[in-house]
Amino acid sequence: MQVGKLKLRLAKAAAAGLMALAAPAFGGGPSLAMLDQLESGRWELRERSGAAAQRICLQSGRRLIQLRHPGLPCESYVVTDSPGEVVVQYTCRGRGYGRTEIRRETNRLVQVQSQGIVDGLPFVITAEARRVGECTGA
Repeated sequence: MQVGKLKLRLAKAAAAGLMALAAPAFGGGPSLAMLDQLESGRWELRERSGAAAQRICLQSGRRLIQLRHPGLPCESYVVTDSPGEVVVQYTCRGRGYGRTEIRRETNRLVQVQSQGIVDGLPFVITAEARRVGECTGA
């Protein structure tokens, strides 16, 4: 009977430990404040691969998380949320997933690394994103 009680205590302790680790993923959760501090406007994304620079209009730095899944409703999990860096893993059901790391140098310059799957094909992005002006057009 003692072995049974010991197993029960161990199971309860393990469950309590898991709940403590999972607590940040629920409730208020991380704020990703660093991304909210990036300046809105027109940003230029220069991939290290040498591909042509891409210009995007950012209303929020959070747009940089899903560069290959823009506008899709995806579930995300914040791995790291610090003043200088965020790491987010996300899943877009039926469309793929990704893991994005964004490191801030200034509120107008960030380094972006992202990899994952989009529509069944792998992607890798290593780029510098820099604010270059205001968004124009409708």
